[in-house]
Amino acid sequence: MNLNYQKELEKLIEGVQKSGKVPRLFLHSCCAPCSSYVMEYLSQYFAITVFYYNPNIFPQEEYAKRVEEMKRLIGEMKFLHPVEFLEGVYEPEKFFEMAKGLEKVPEGGERCFRCYRLRMEEAARLAAEGRYDYFTTTLSISPLKNAGKINEIGEELSKIYKISHLPSDFKKKNGYKRSIELSKEHELYRQDYCGCVFSRR
Repeated sequence: MNLNYQKELEKLIEGVQKSGKVPRLFLHSCCAPCSSYVMEYLSQYFAITVFYYNPNIFPQEEYAKRVEEMKRLIGEMKFLHPVEFLEGVYEPEKFFEMAKGLEKVPEGGERCFRCYRLRMEEAARLAAEGRYDYFTTTLSISPLKNAGKINEIGEELSKIYKISHLPSDFKKKNGYKRSIELSKEHELYRQDYCGCVFSRR
């Protein structure tokens, strides 16, 4: 059965609004362009910590460039509830270890799924440690990313780390289109490859 993750999210947000509370959300971010709309949308309902953890990004200069763009964007945007930034450790060796034997797998296959998991697992672990109410990732905004797989991983990690996963398919409701508008508005650097050495090839 294909779940409509956007509808699931809207239901959850409705409950949040009724509660009158502002839950804390730990949001894994892949890059500033993808995060732009997600922050604009979710900061209306949550206090957000944007967690930048992407050991897949190659080379290191590219990684540093994306970190700076993320910080700049948070500084420039206006939010209803606070949005803070936390940078994870840059550990490309973890990505290469995970990708062993999958180097020739086409984009969008098993290597990518494991990469989603690698990044989301670190987010789930730290969200649980920090006693956040929810964790999620910006990854589902991309039309090239498998939202079903992302949510499946999120639910699995939710059980392991005992932390609620926020369902998402951020490309829905013109989310991807809005991210492009915000990227233009803030003159964001938009990379032409997902981030890893394999996608760059």
